This record gives sequence, structure tokens and C-alpha cells, in this order.
Amino acid sequence: MLIIKYIANNKYLAIVGFYLLFSTVLKALTDIDICIPCLWKTIFNFECLGCGLTTAFISILKLDFKNAYETNWLIFVIIPVGIYYIIQDFVTFTRKYKN
Repeated sequence: MLIIKYIANNKYLAIVGFYLLFSTVLKALTDIDICIPCLWKTIFNFECLGCGLTTAFISILKLDFKNAYETNWLIFVIIPVGIYYIIQDFVTFTRKYKN
């Protein structure tokens, strides 16, 4: 019940997160690509540091860690930091909710 209230409180972040998760899992399982294209690469015509993160995440879903590292090694920094942020934010939310 508390998780539902947390998601409702962070609805825009949850919508974006669920879309990104859904689109990458769909691409990993079926090769149907509904992912958002890289705006930086589209506008400026060169890759940024984040280019390849979606491909690296798809490789992790397929348990191909070598290809994930070769595609963009930052995925191994971003995923743990993102999980840590979400856990910390949820803990802060639960403390405020209980008081």
C-alpha cells in the first residue's frame, strides 16, 4: 500500500521510469523498438557520454555483461546509483509518511 502511495506521489517520475523499463524489455525480448531516440545525437550529430546506455541495459537484460561494458561502461555506475537513489528516496518518503 505504501509503494502505491509512493508511486502516486512521484507519478511523473514513475511514468517515465515505467516507460523506459517497458520499452527496453520489449526491445530485448522482441526487437520492437519504441525507445526514445537520443536527442543530443539527433540535434548535434555526434554521440554524448550517455549514448549506448539503452543498448547496454538491453545487453544486461540478456545477461551479456561483456557487450554491455563495451557499449557503454557507465551503465555499471548508473544502475547502482539509480537503485541507491530510489531506495533512499523511498526511505525518506516512508519516514515522512509515518510521522
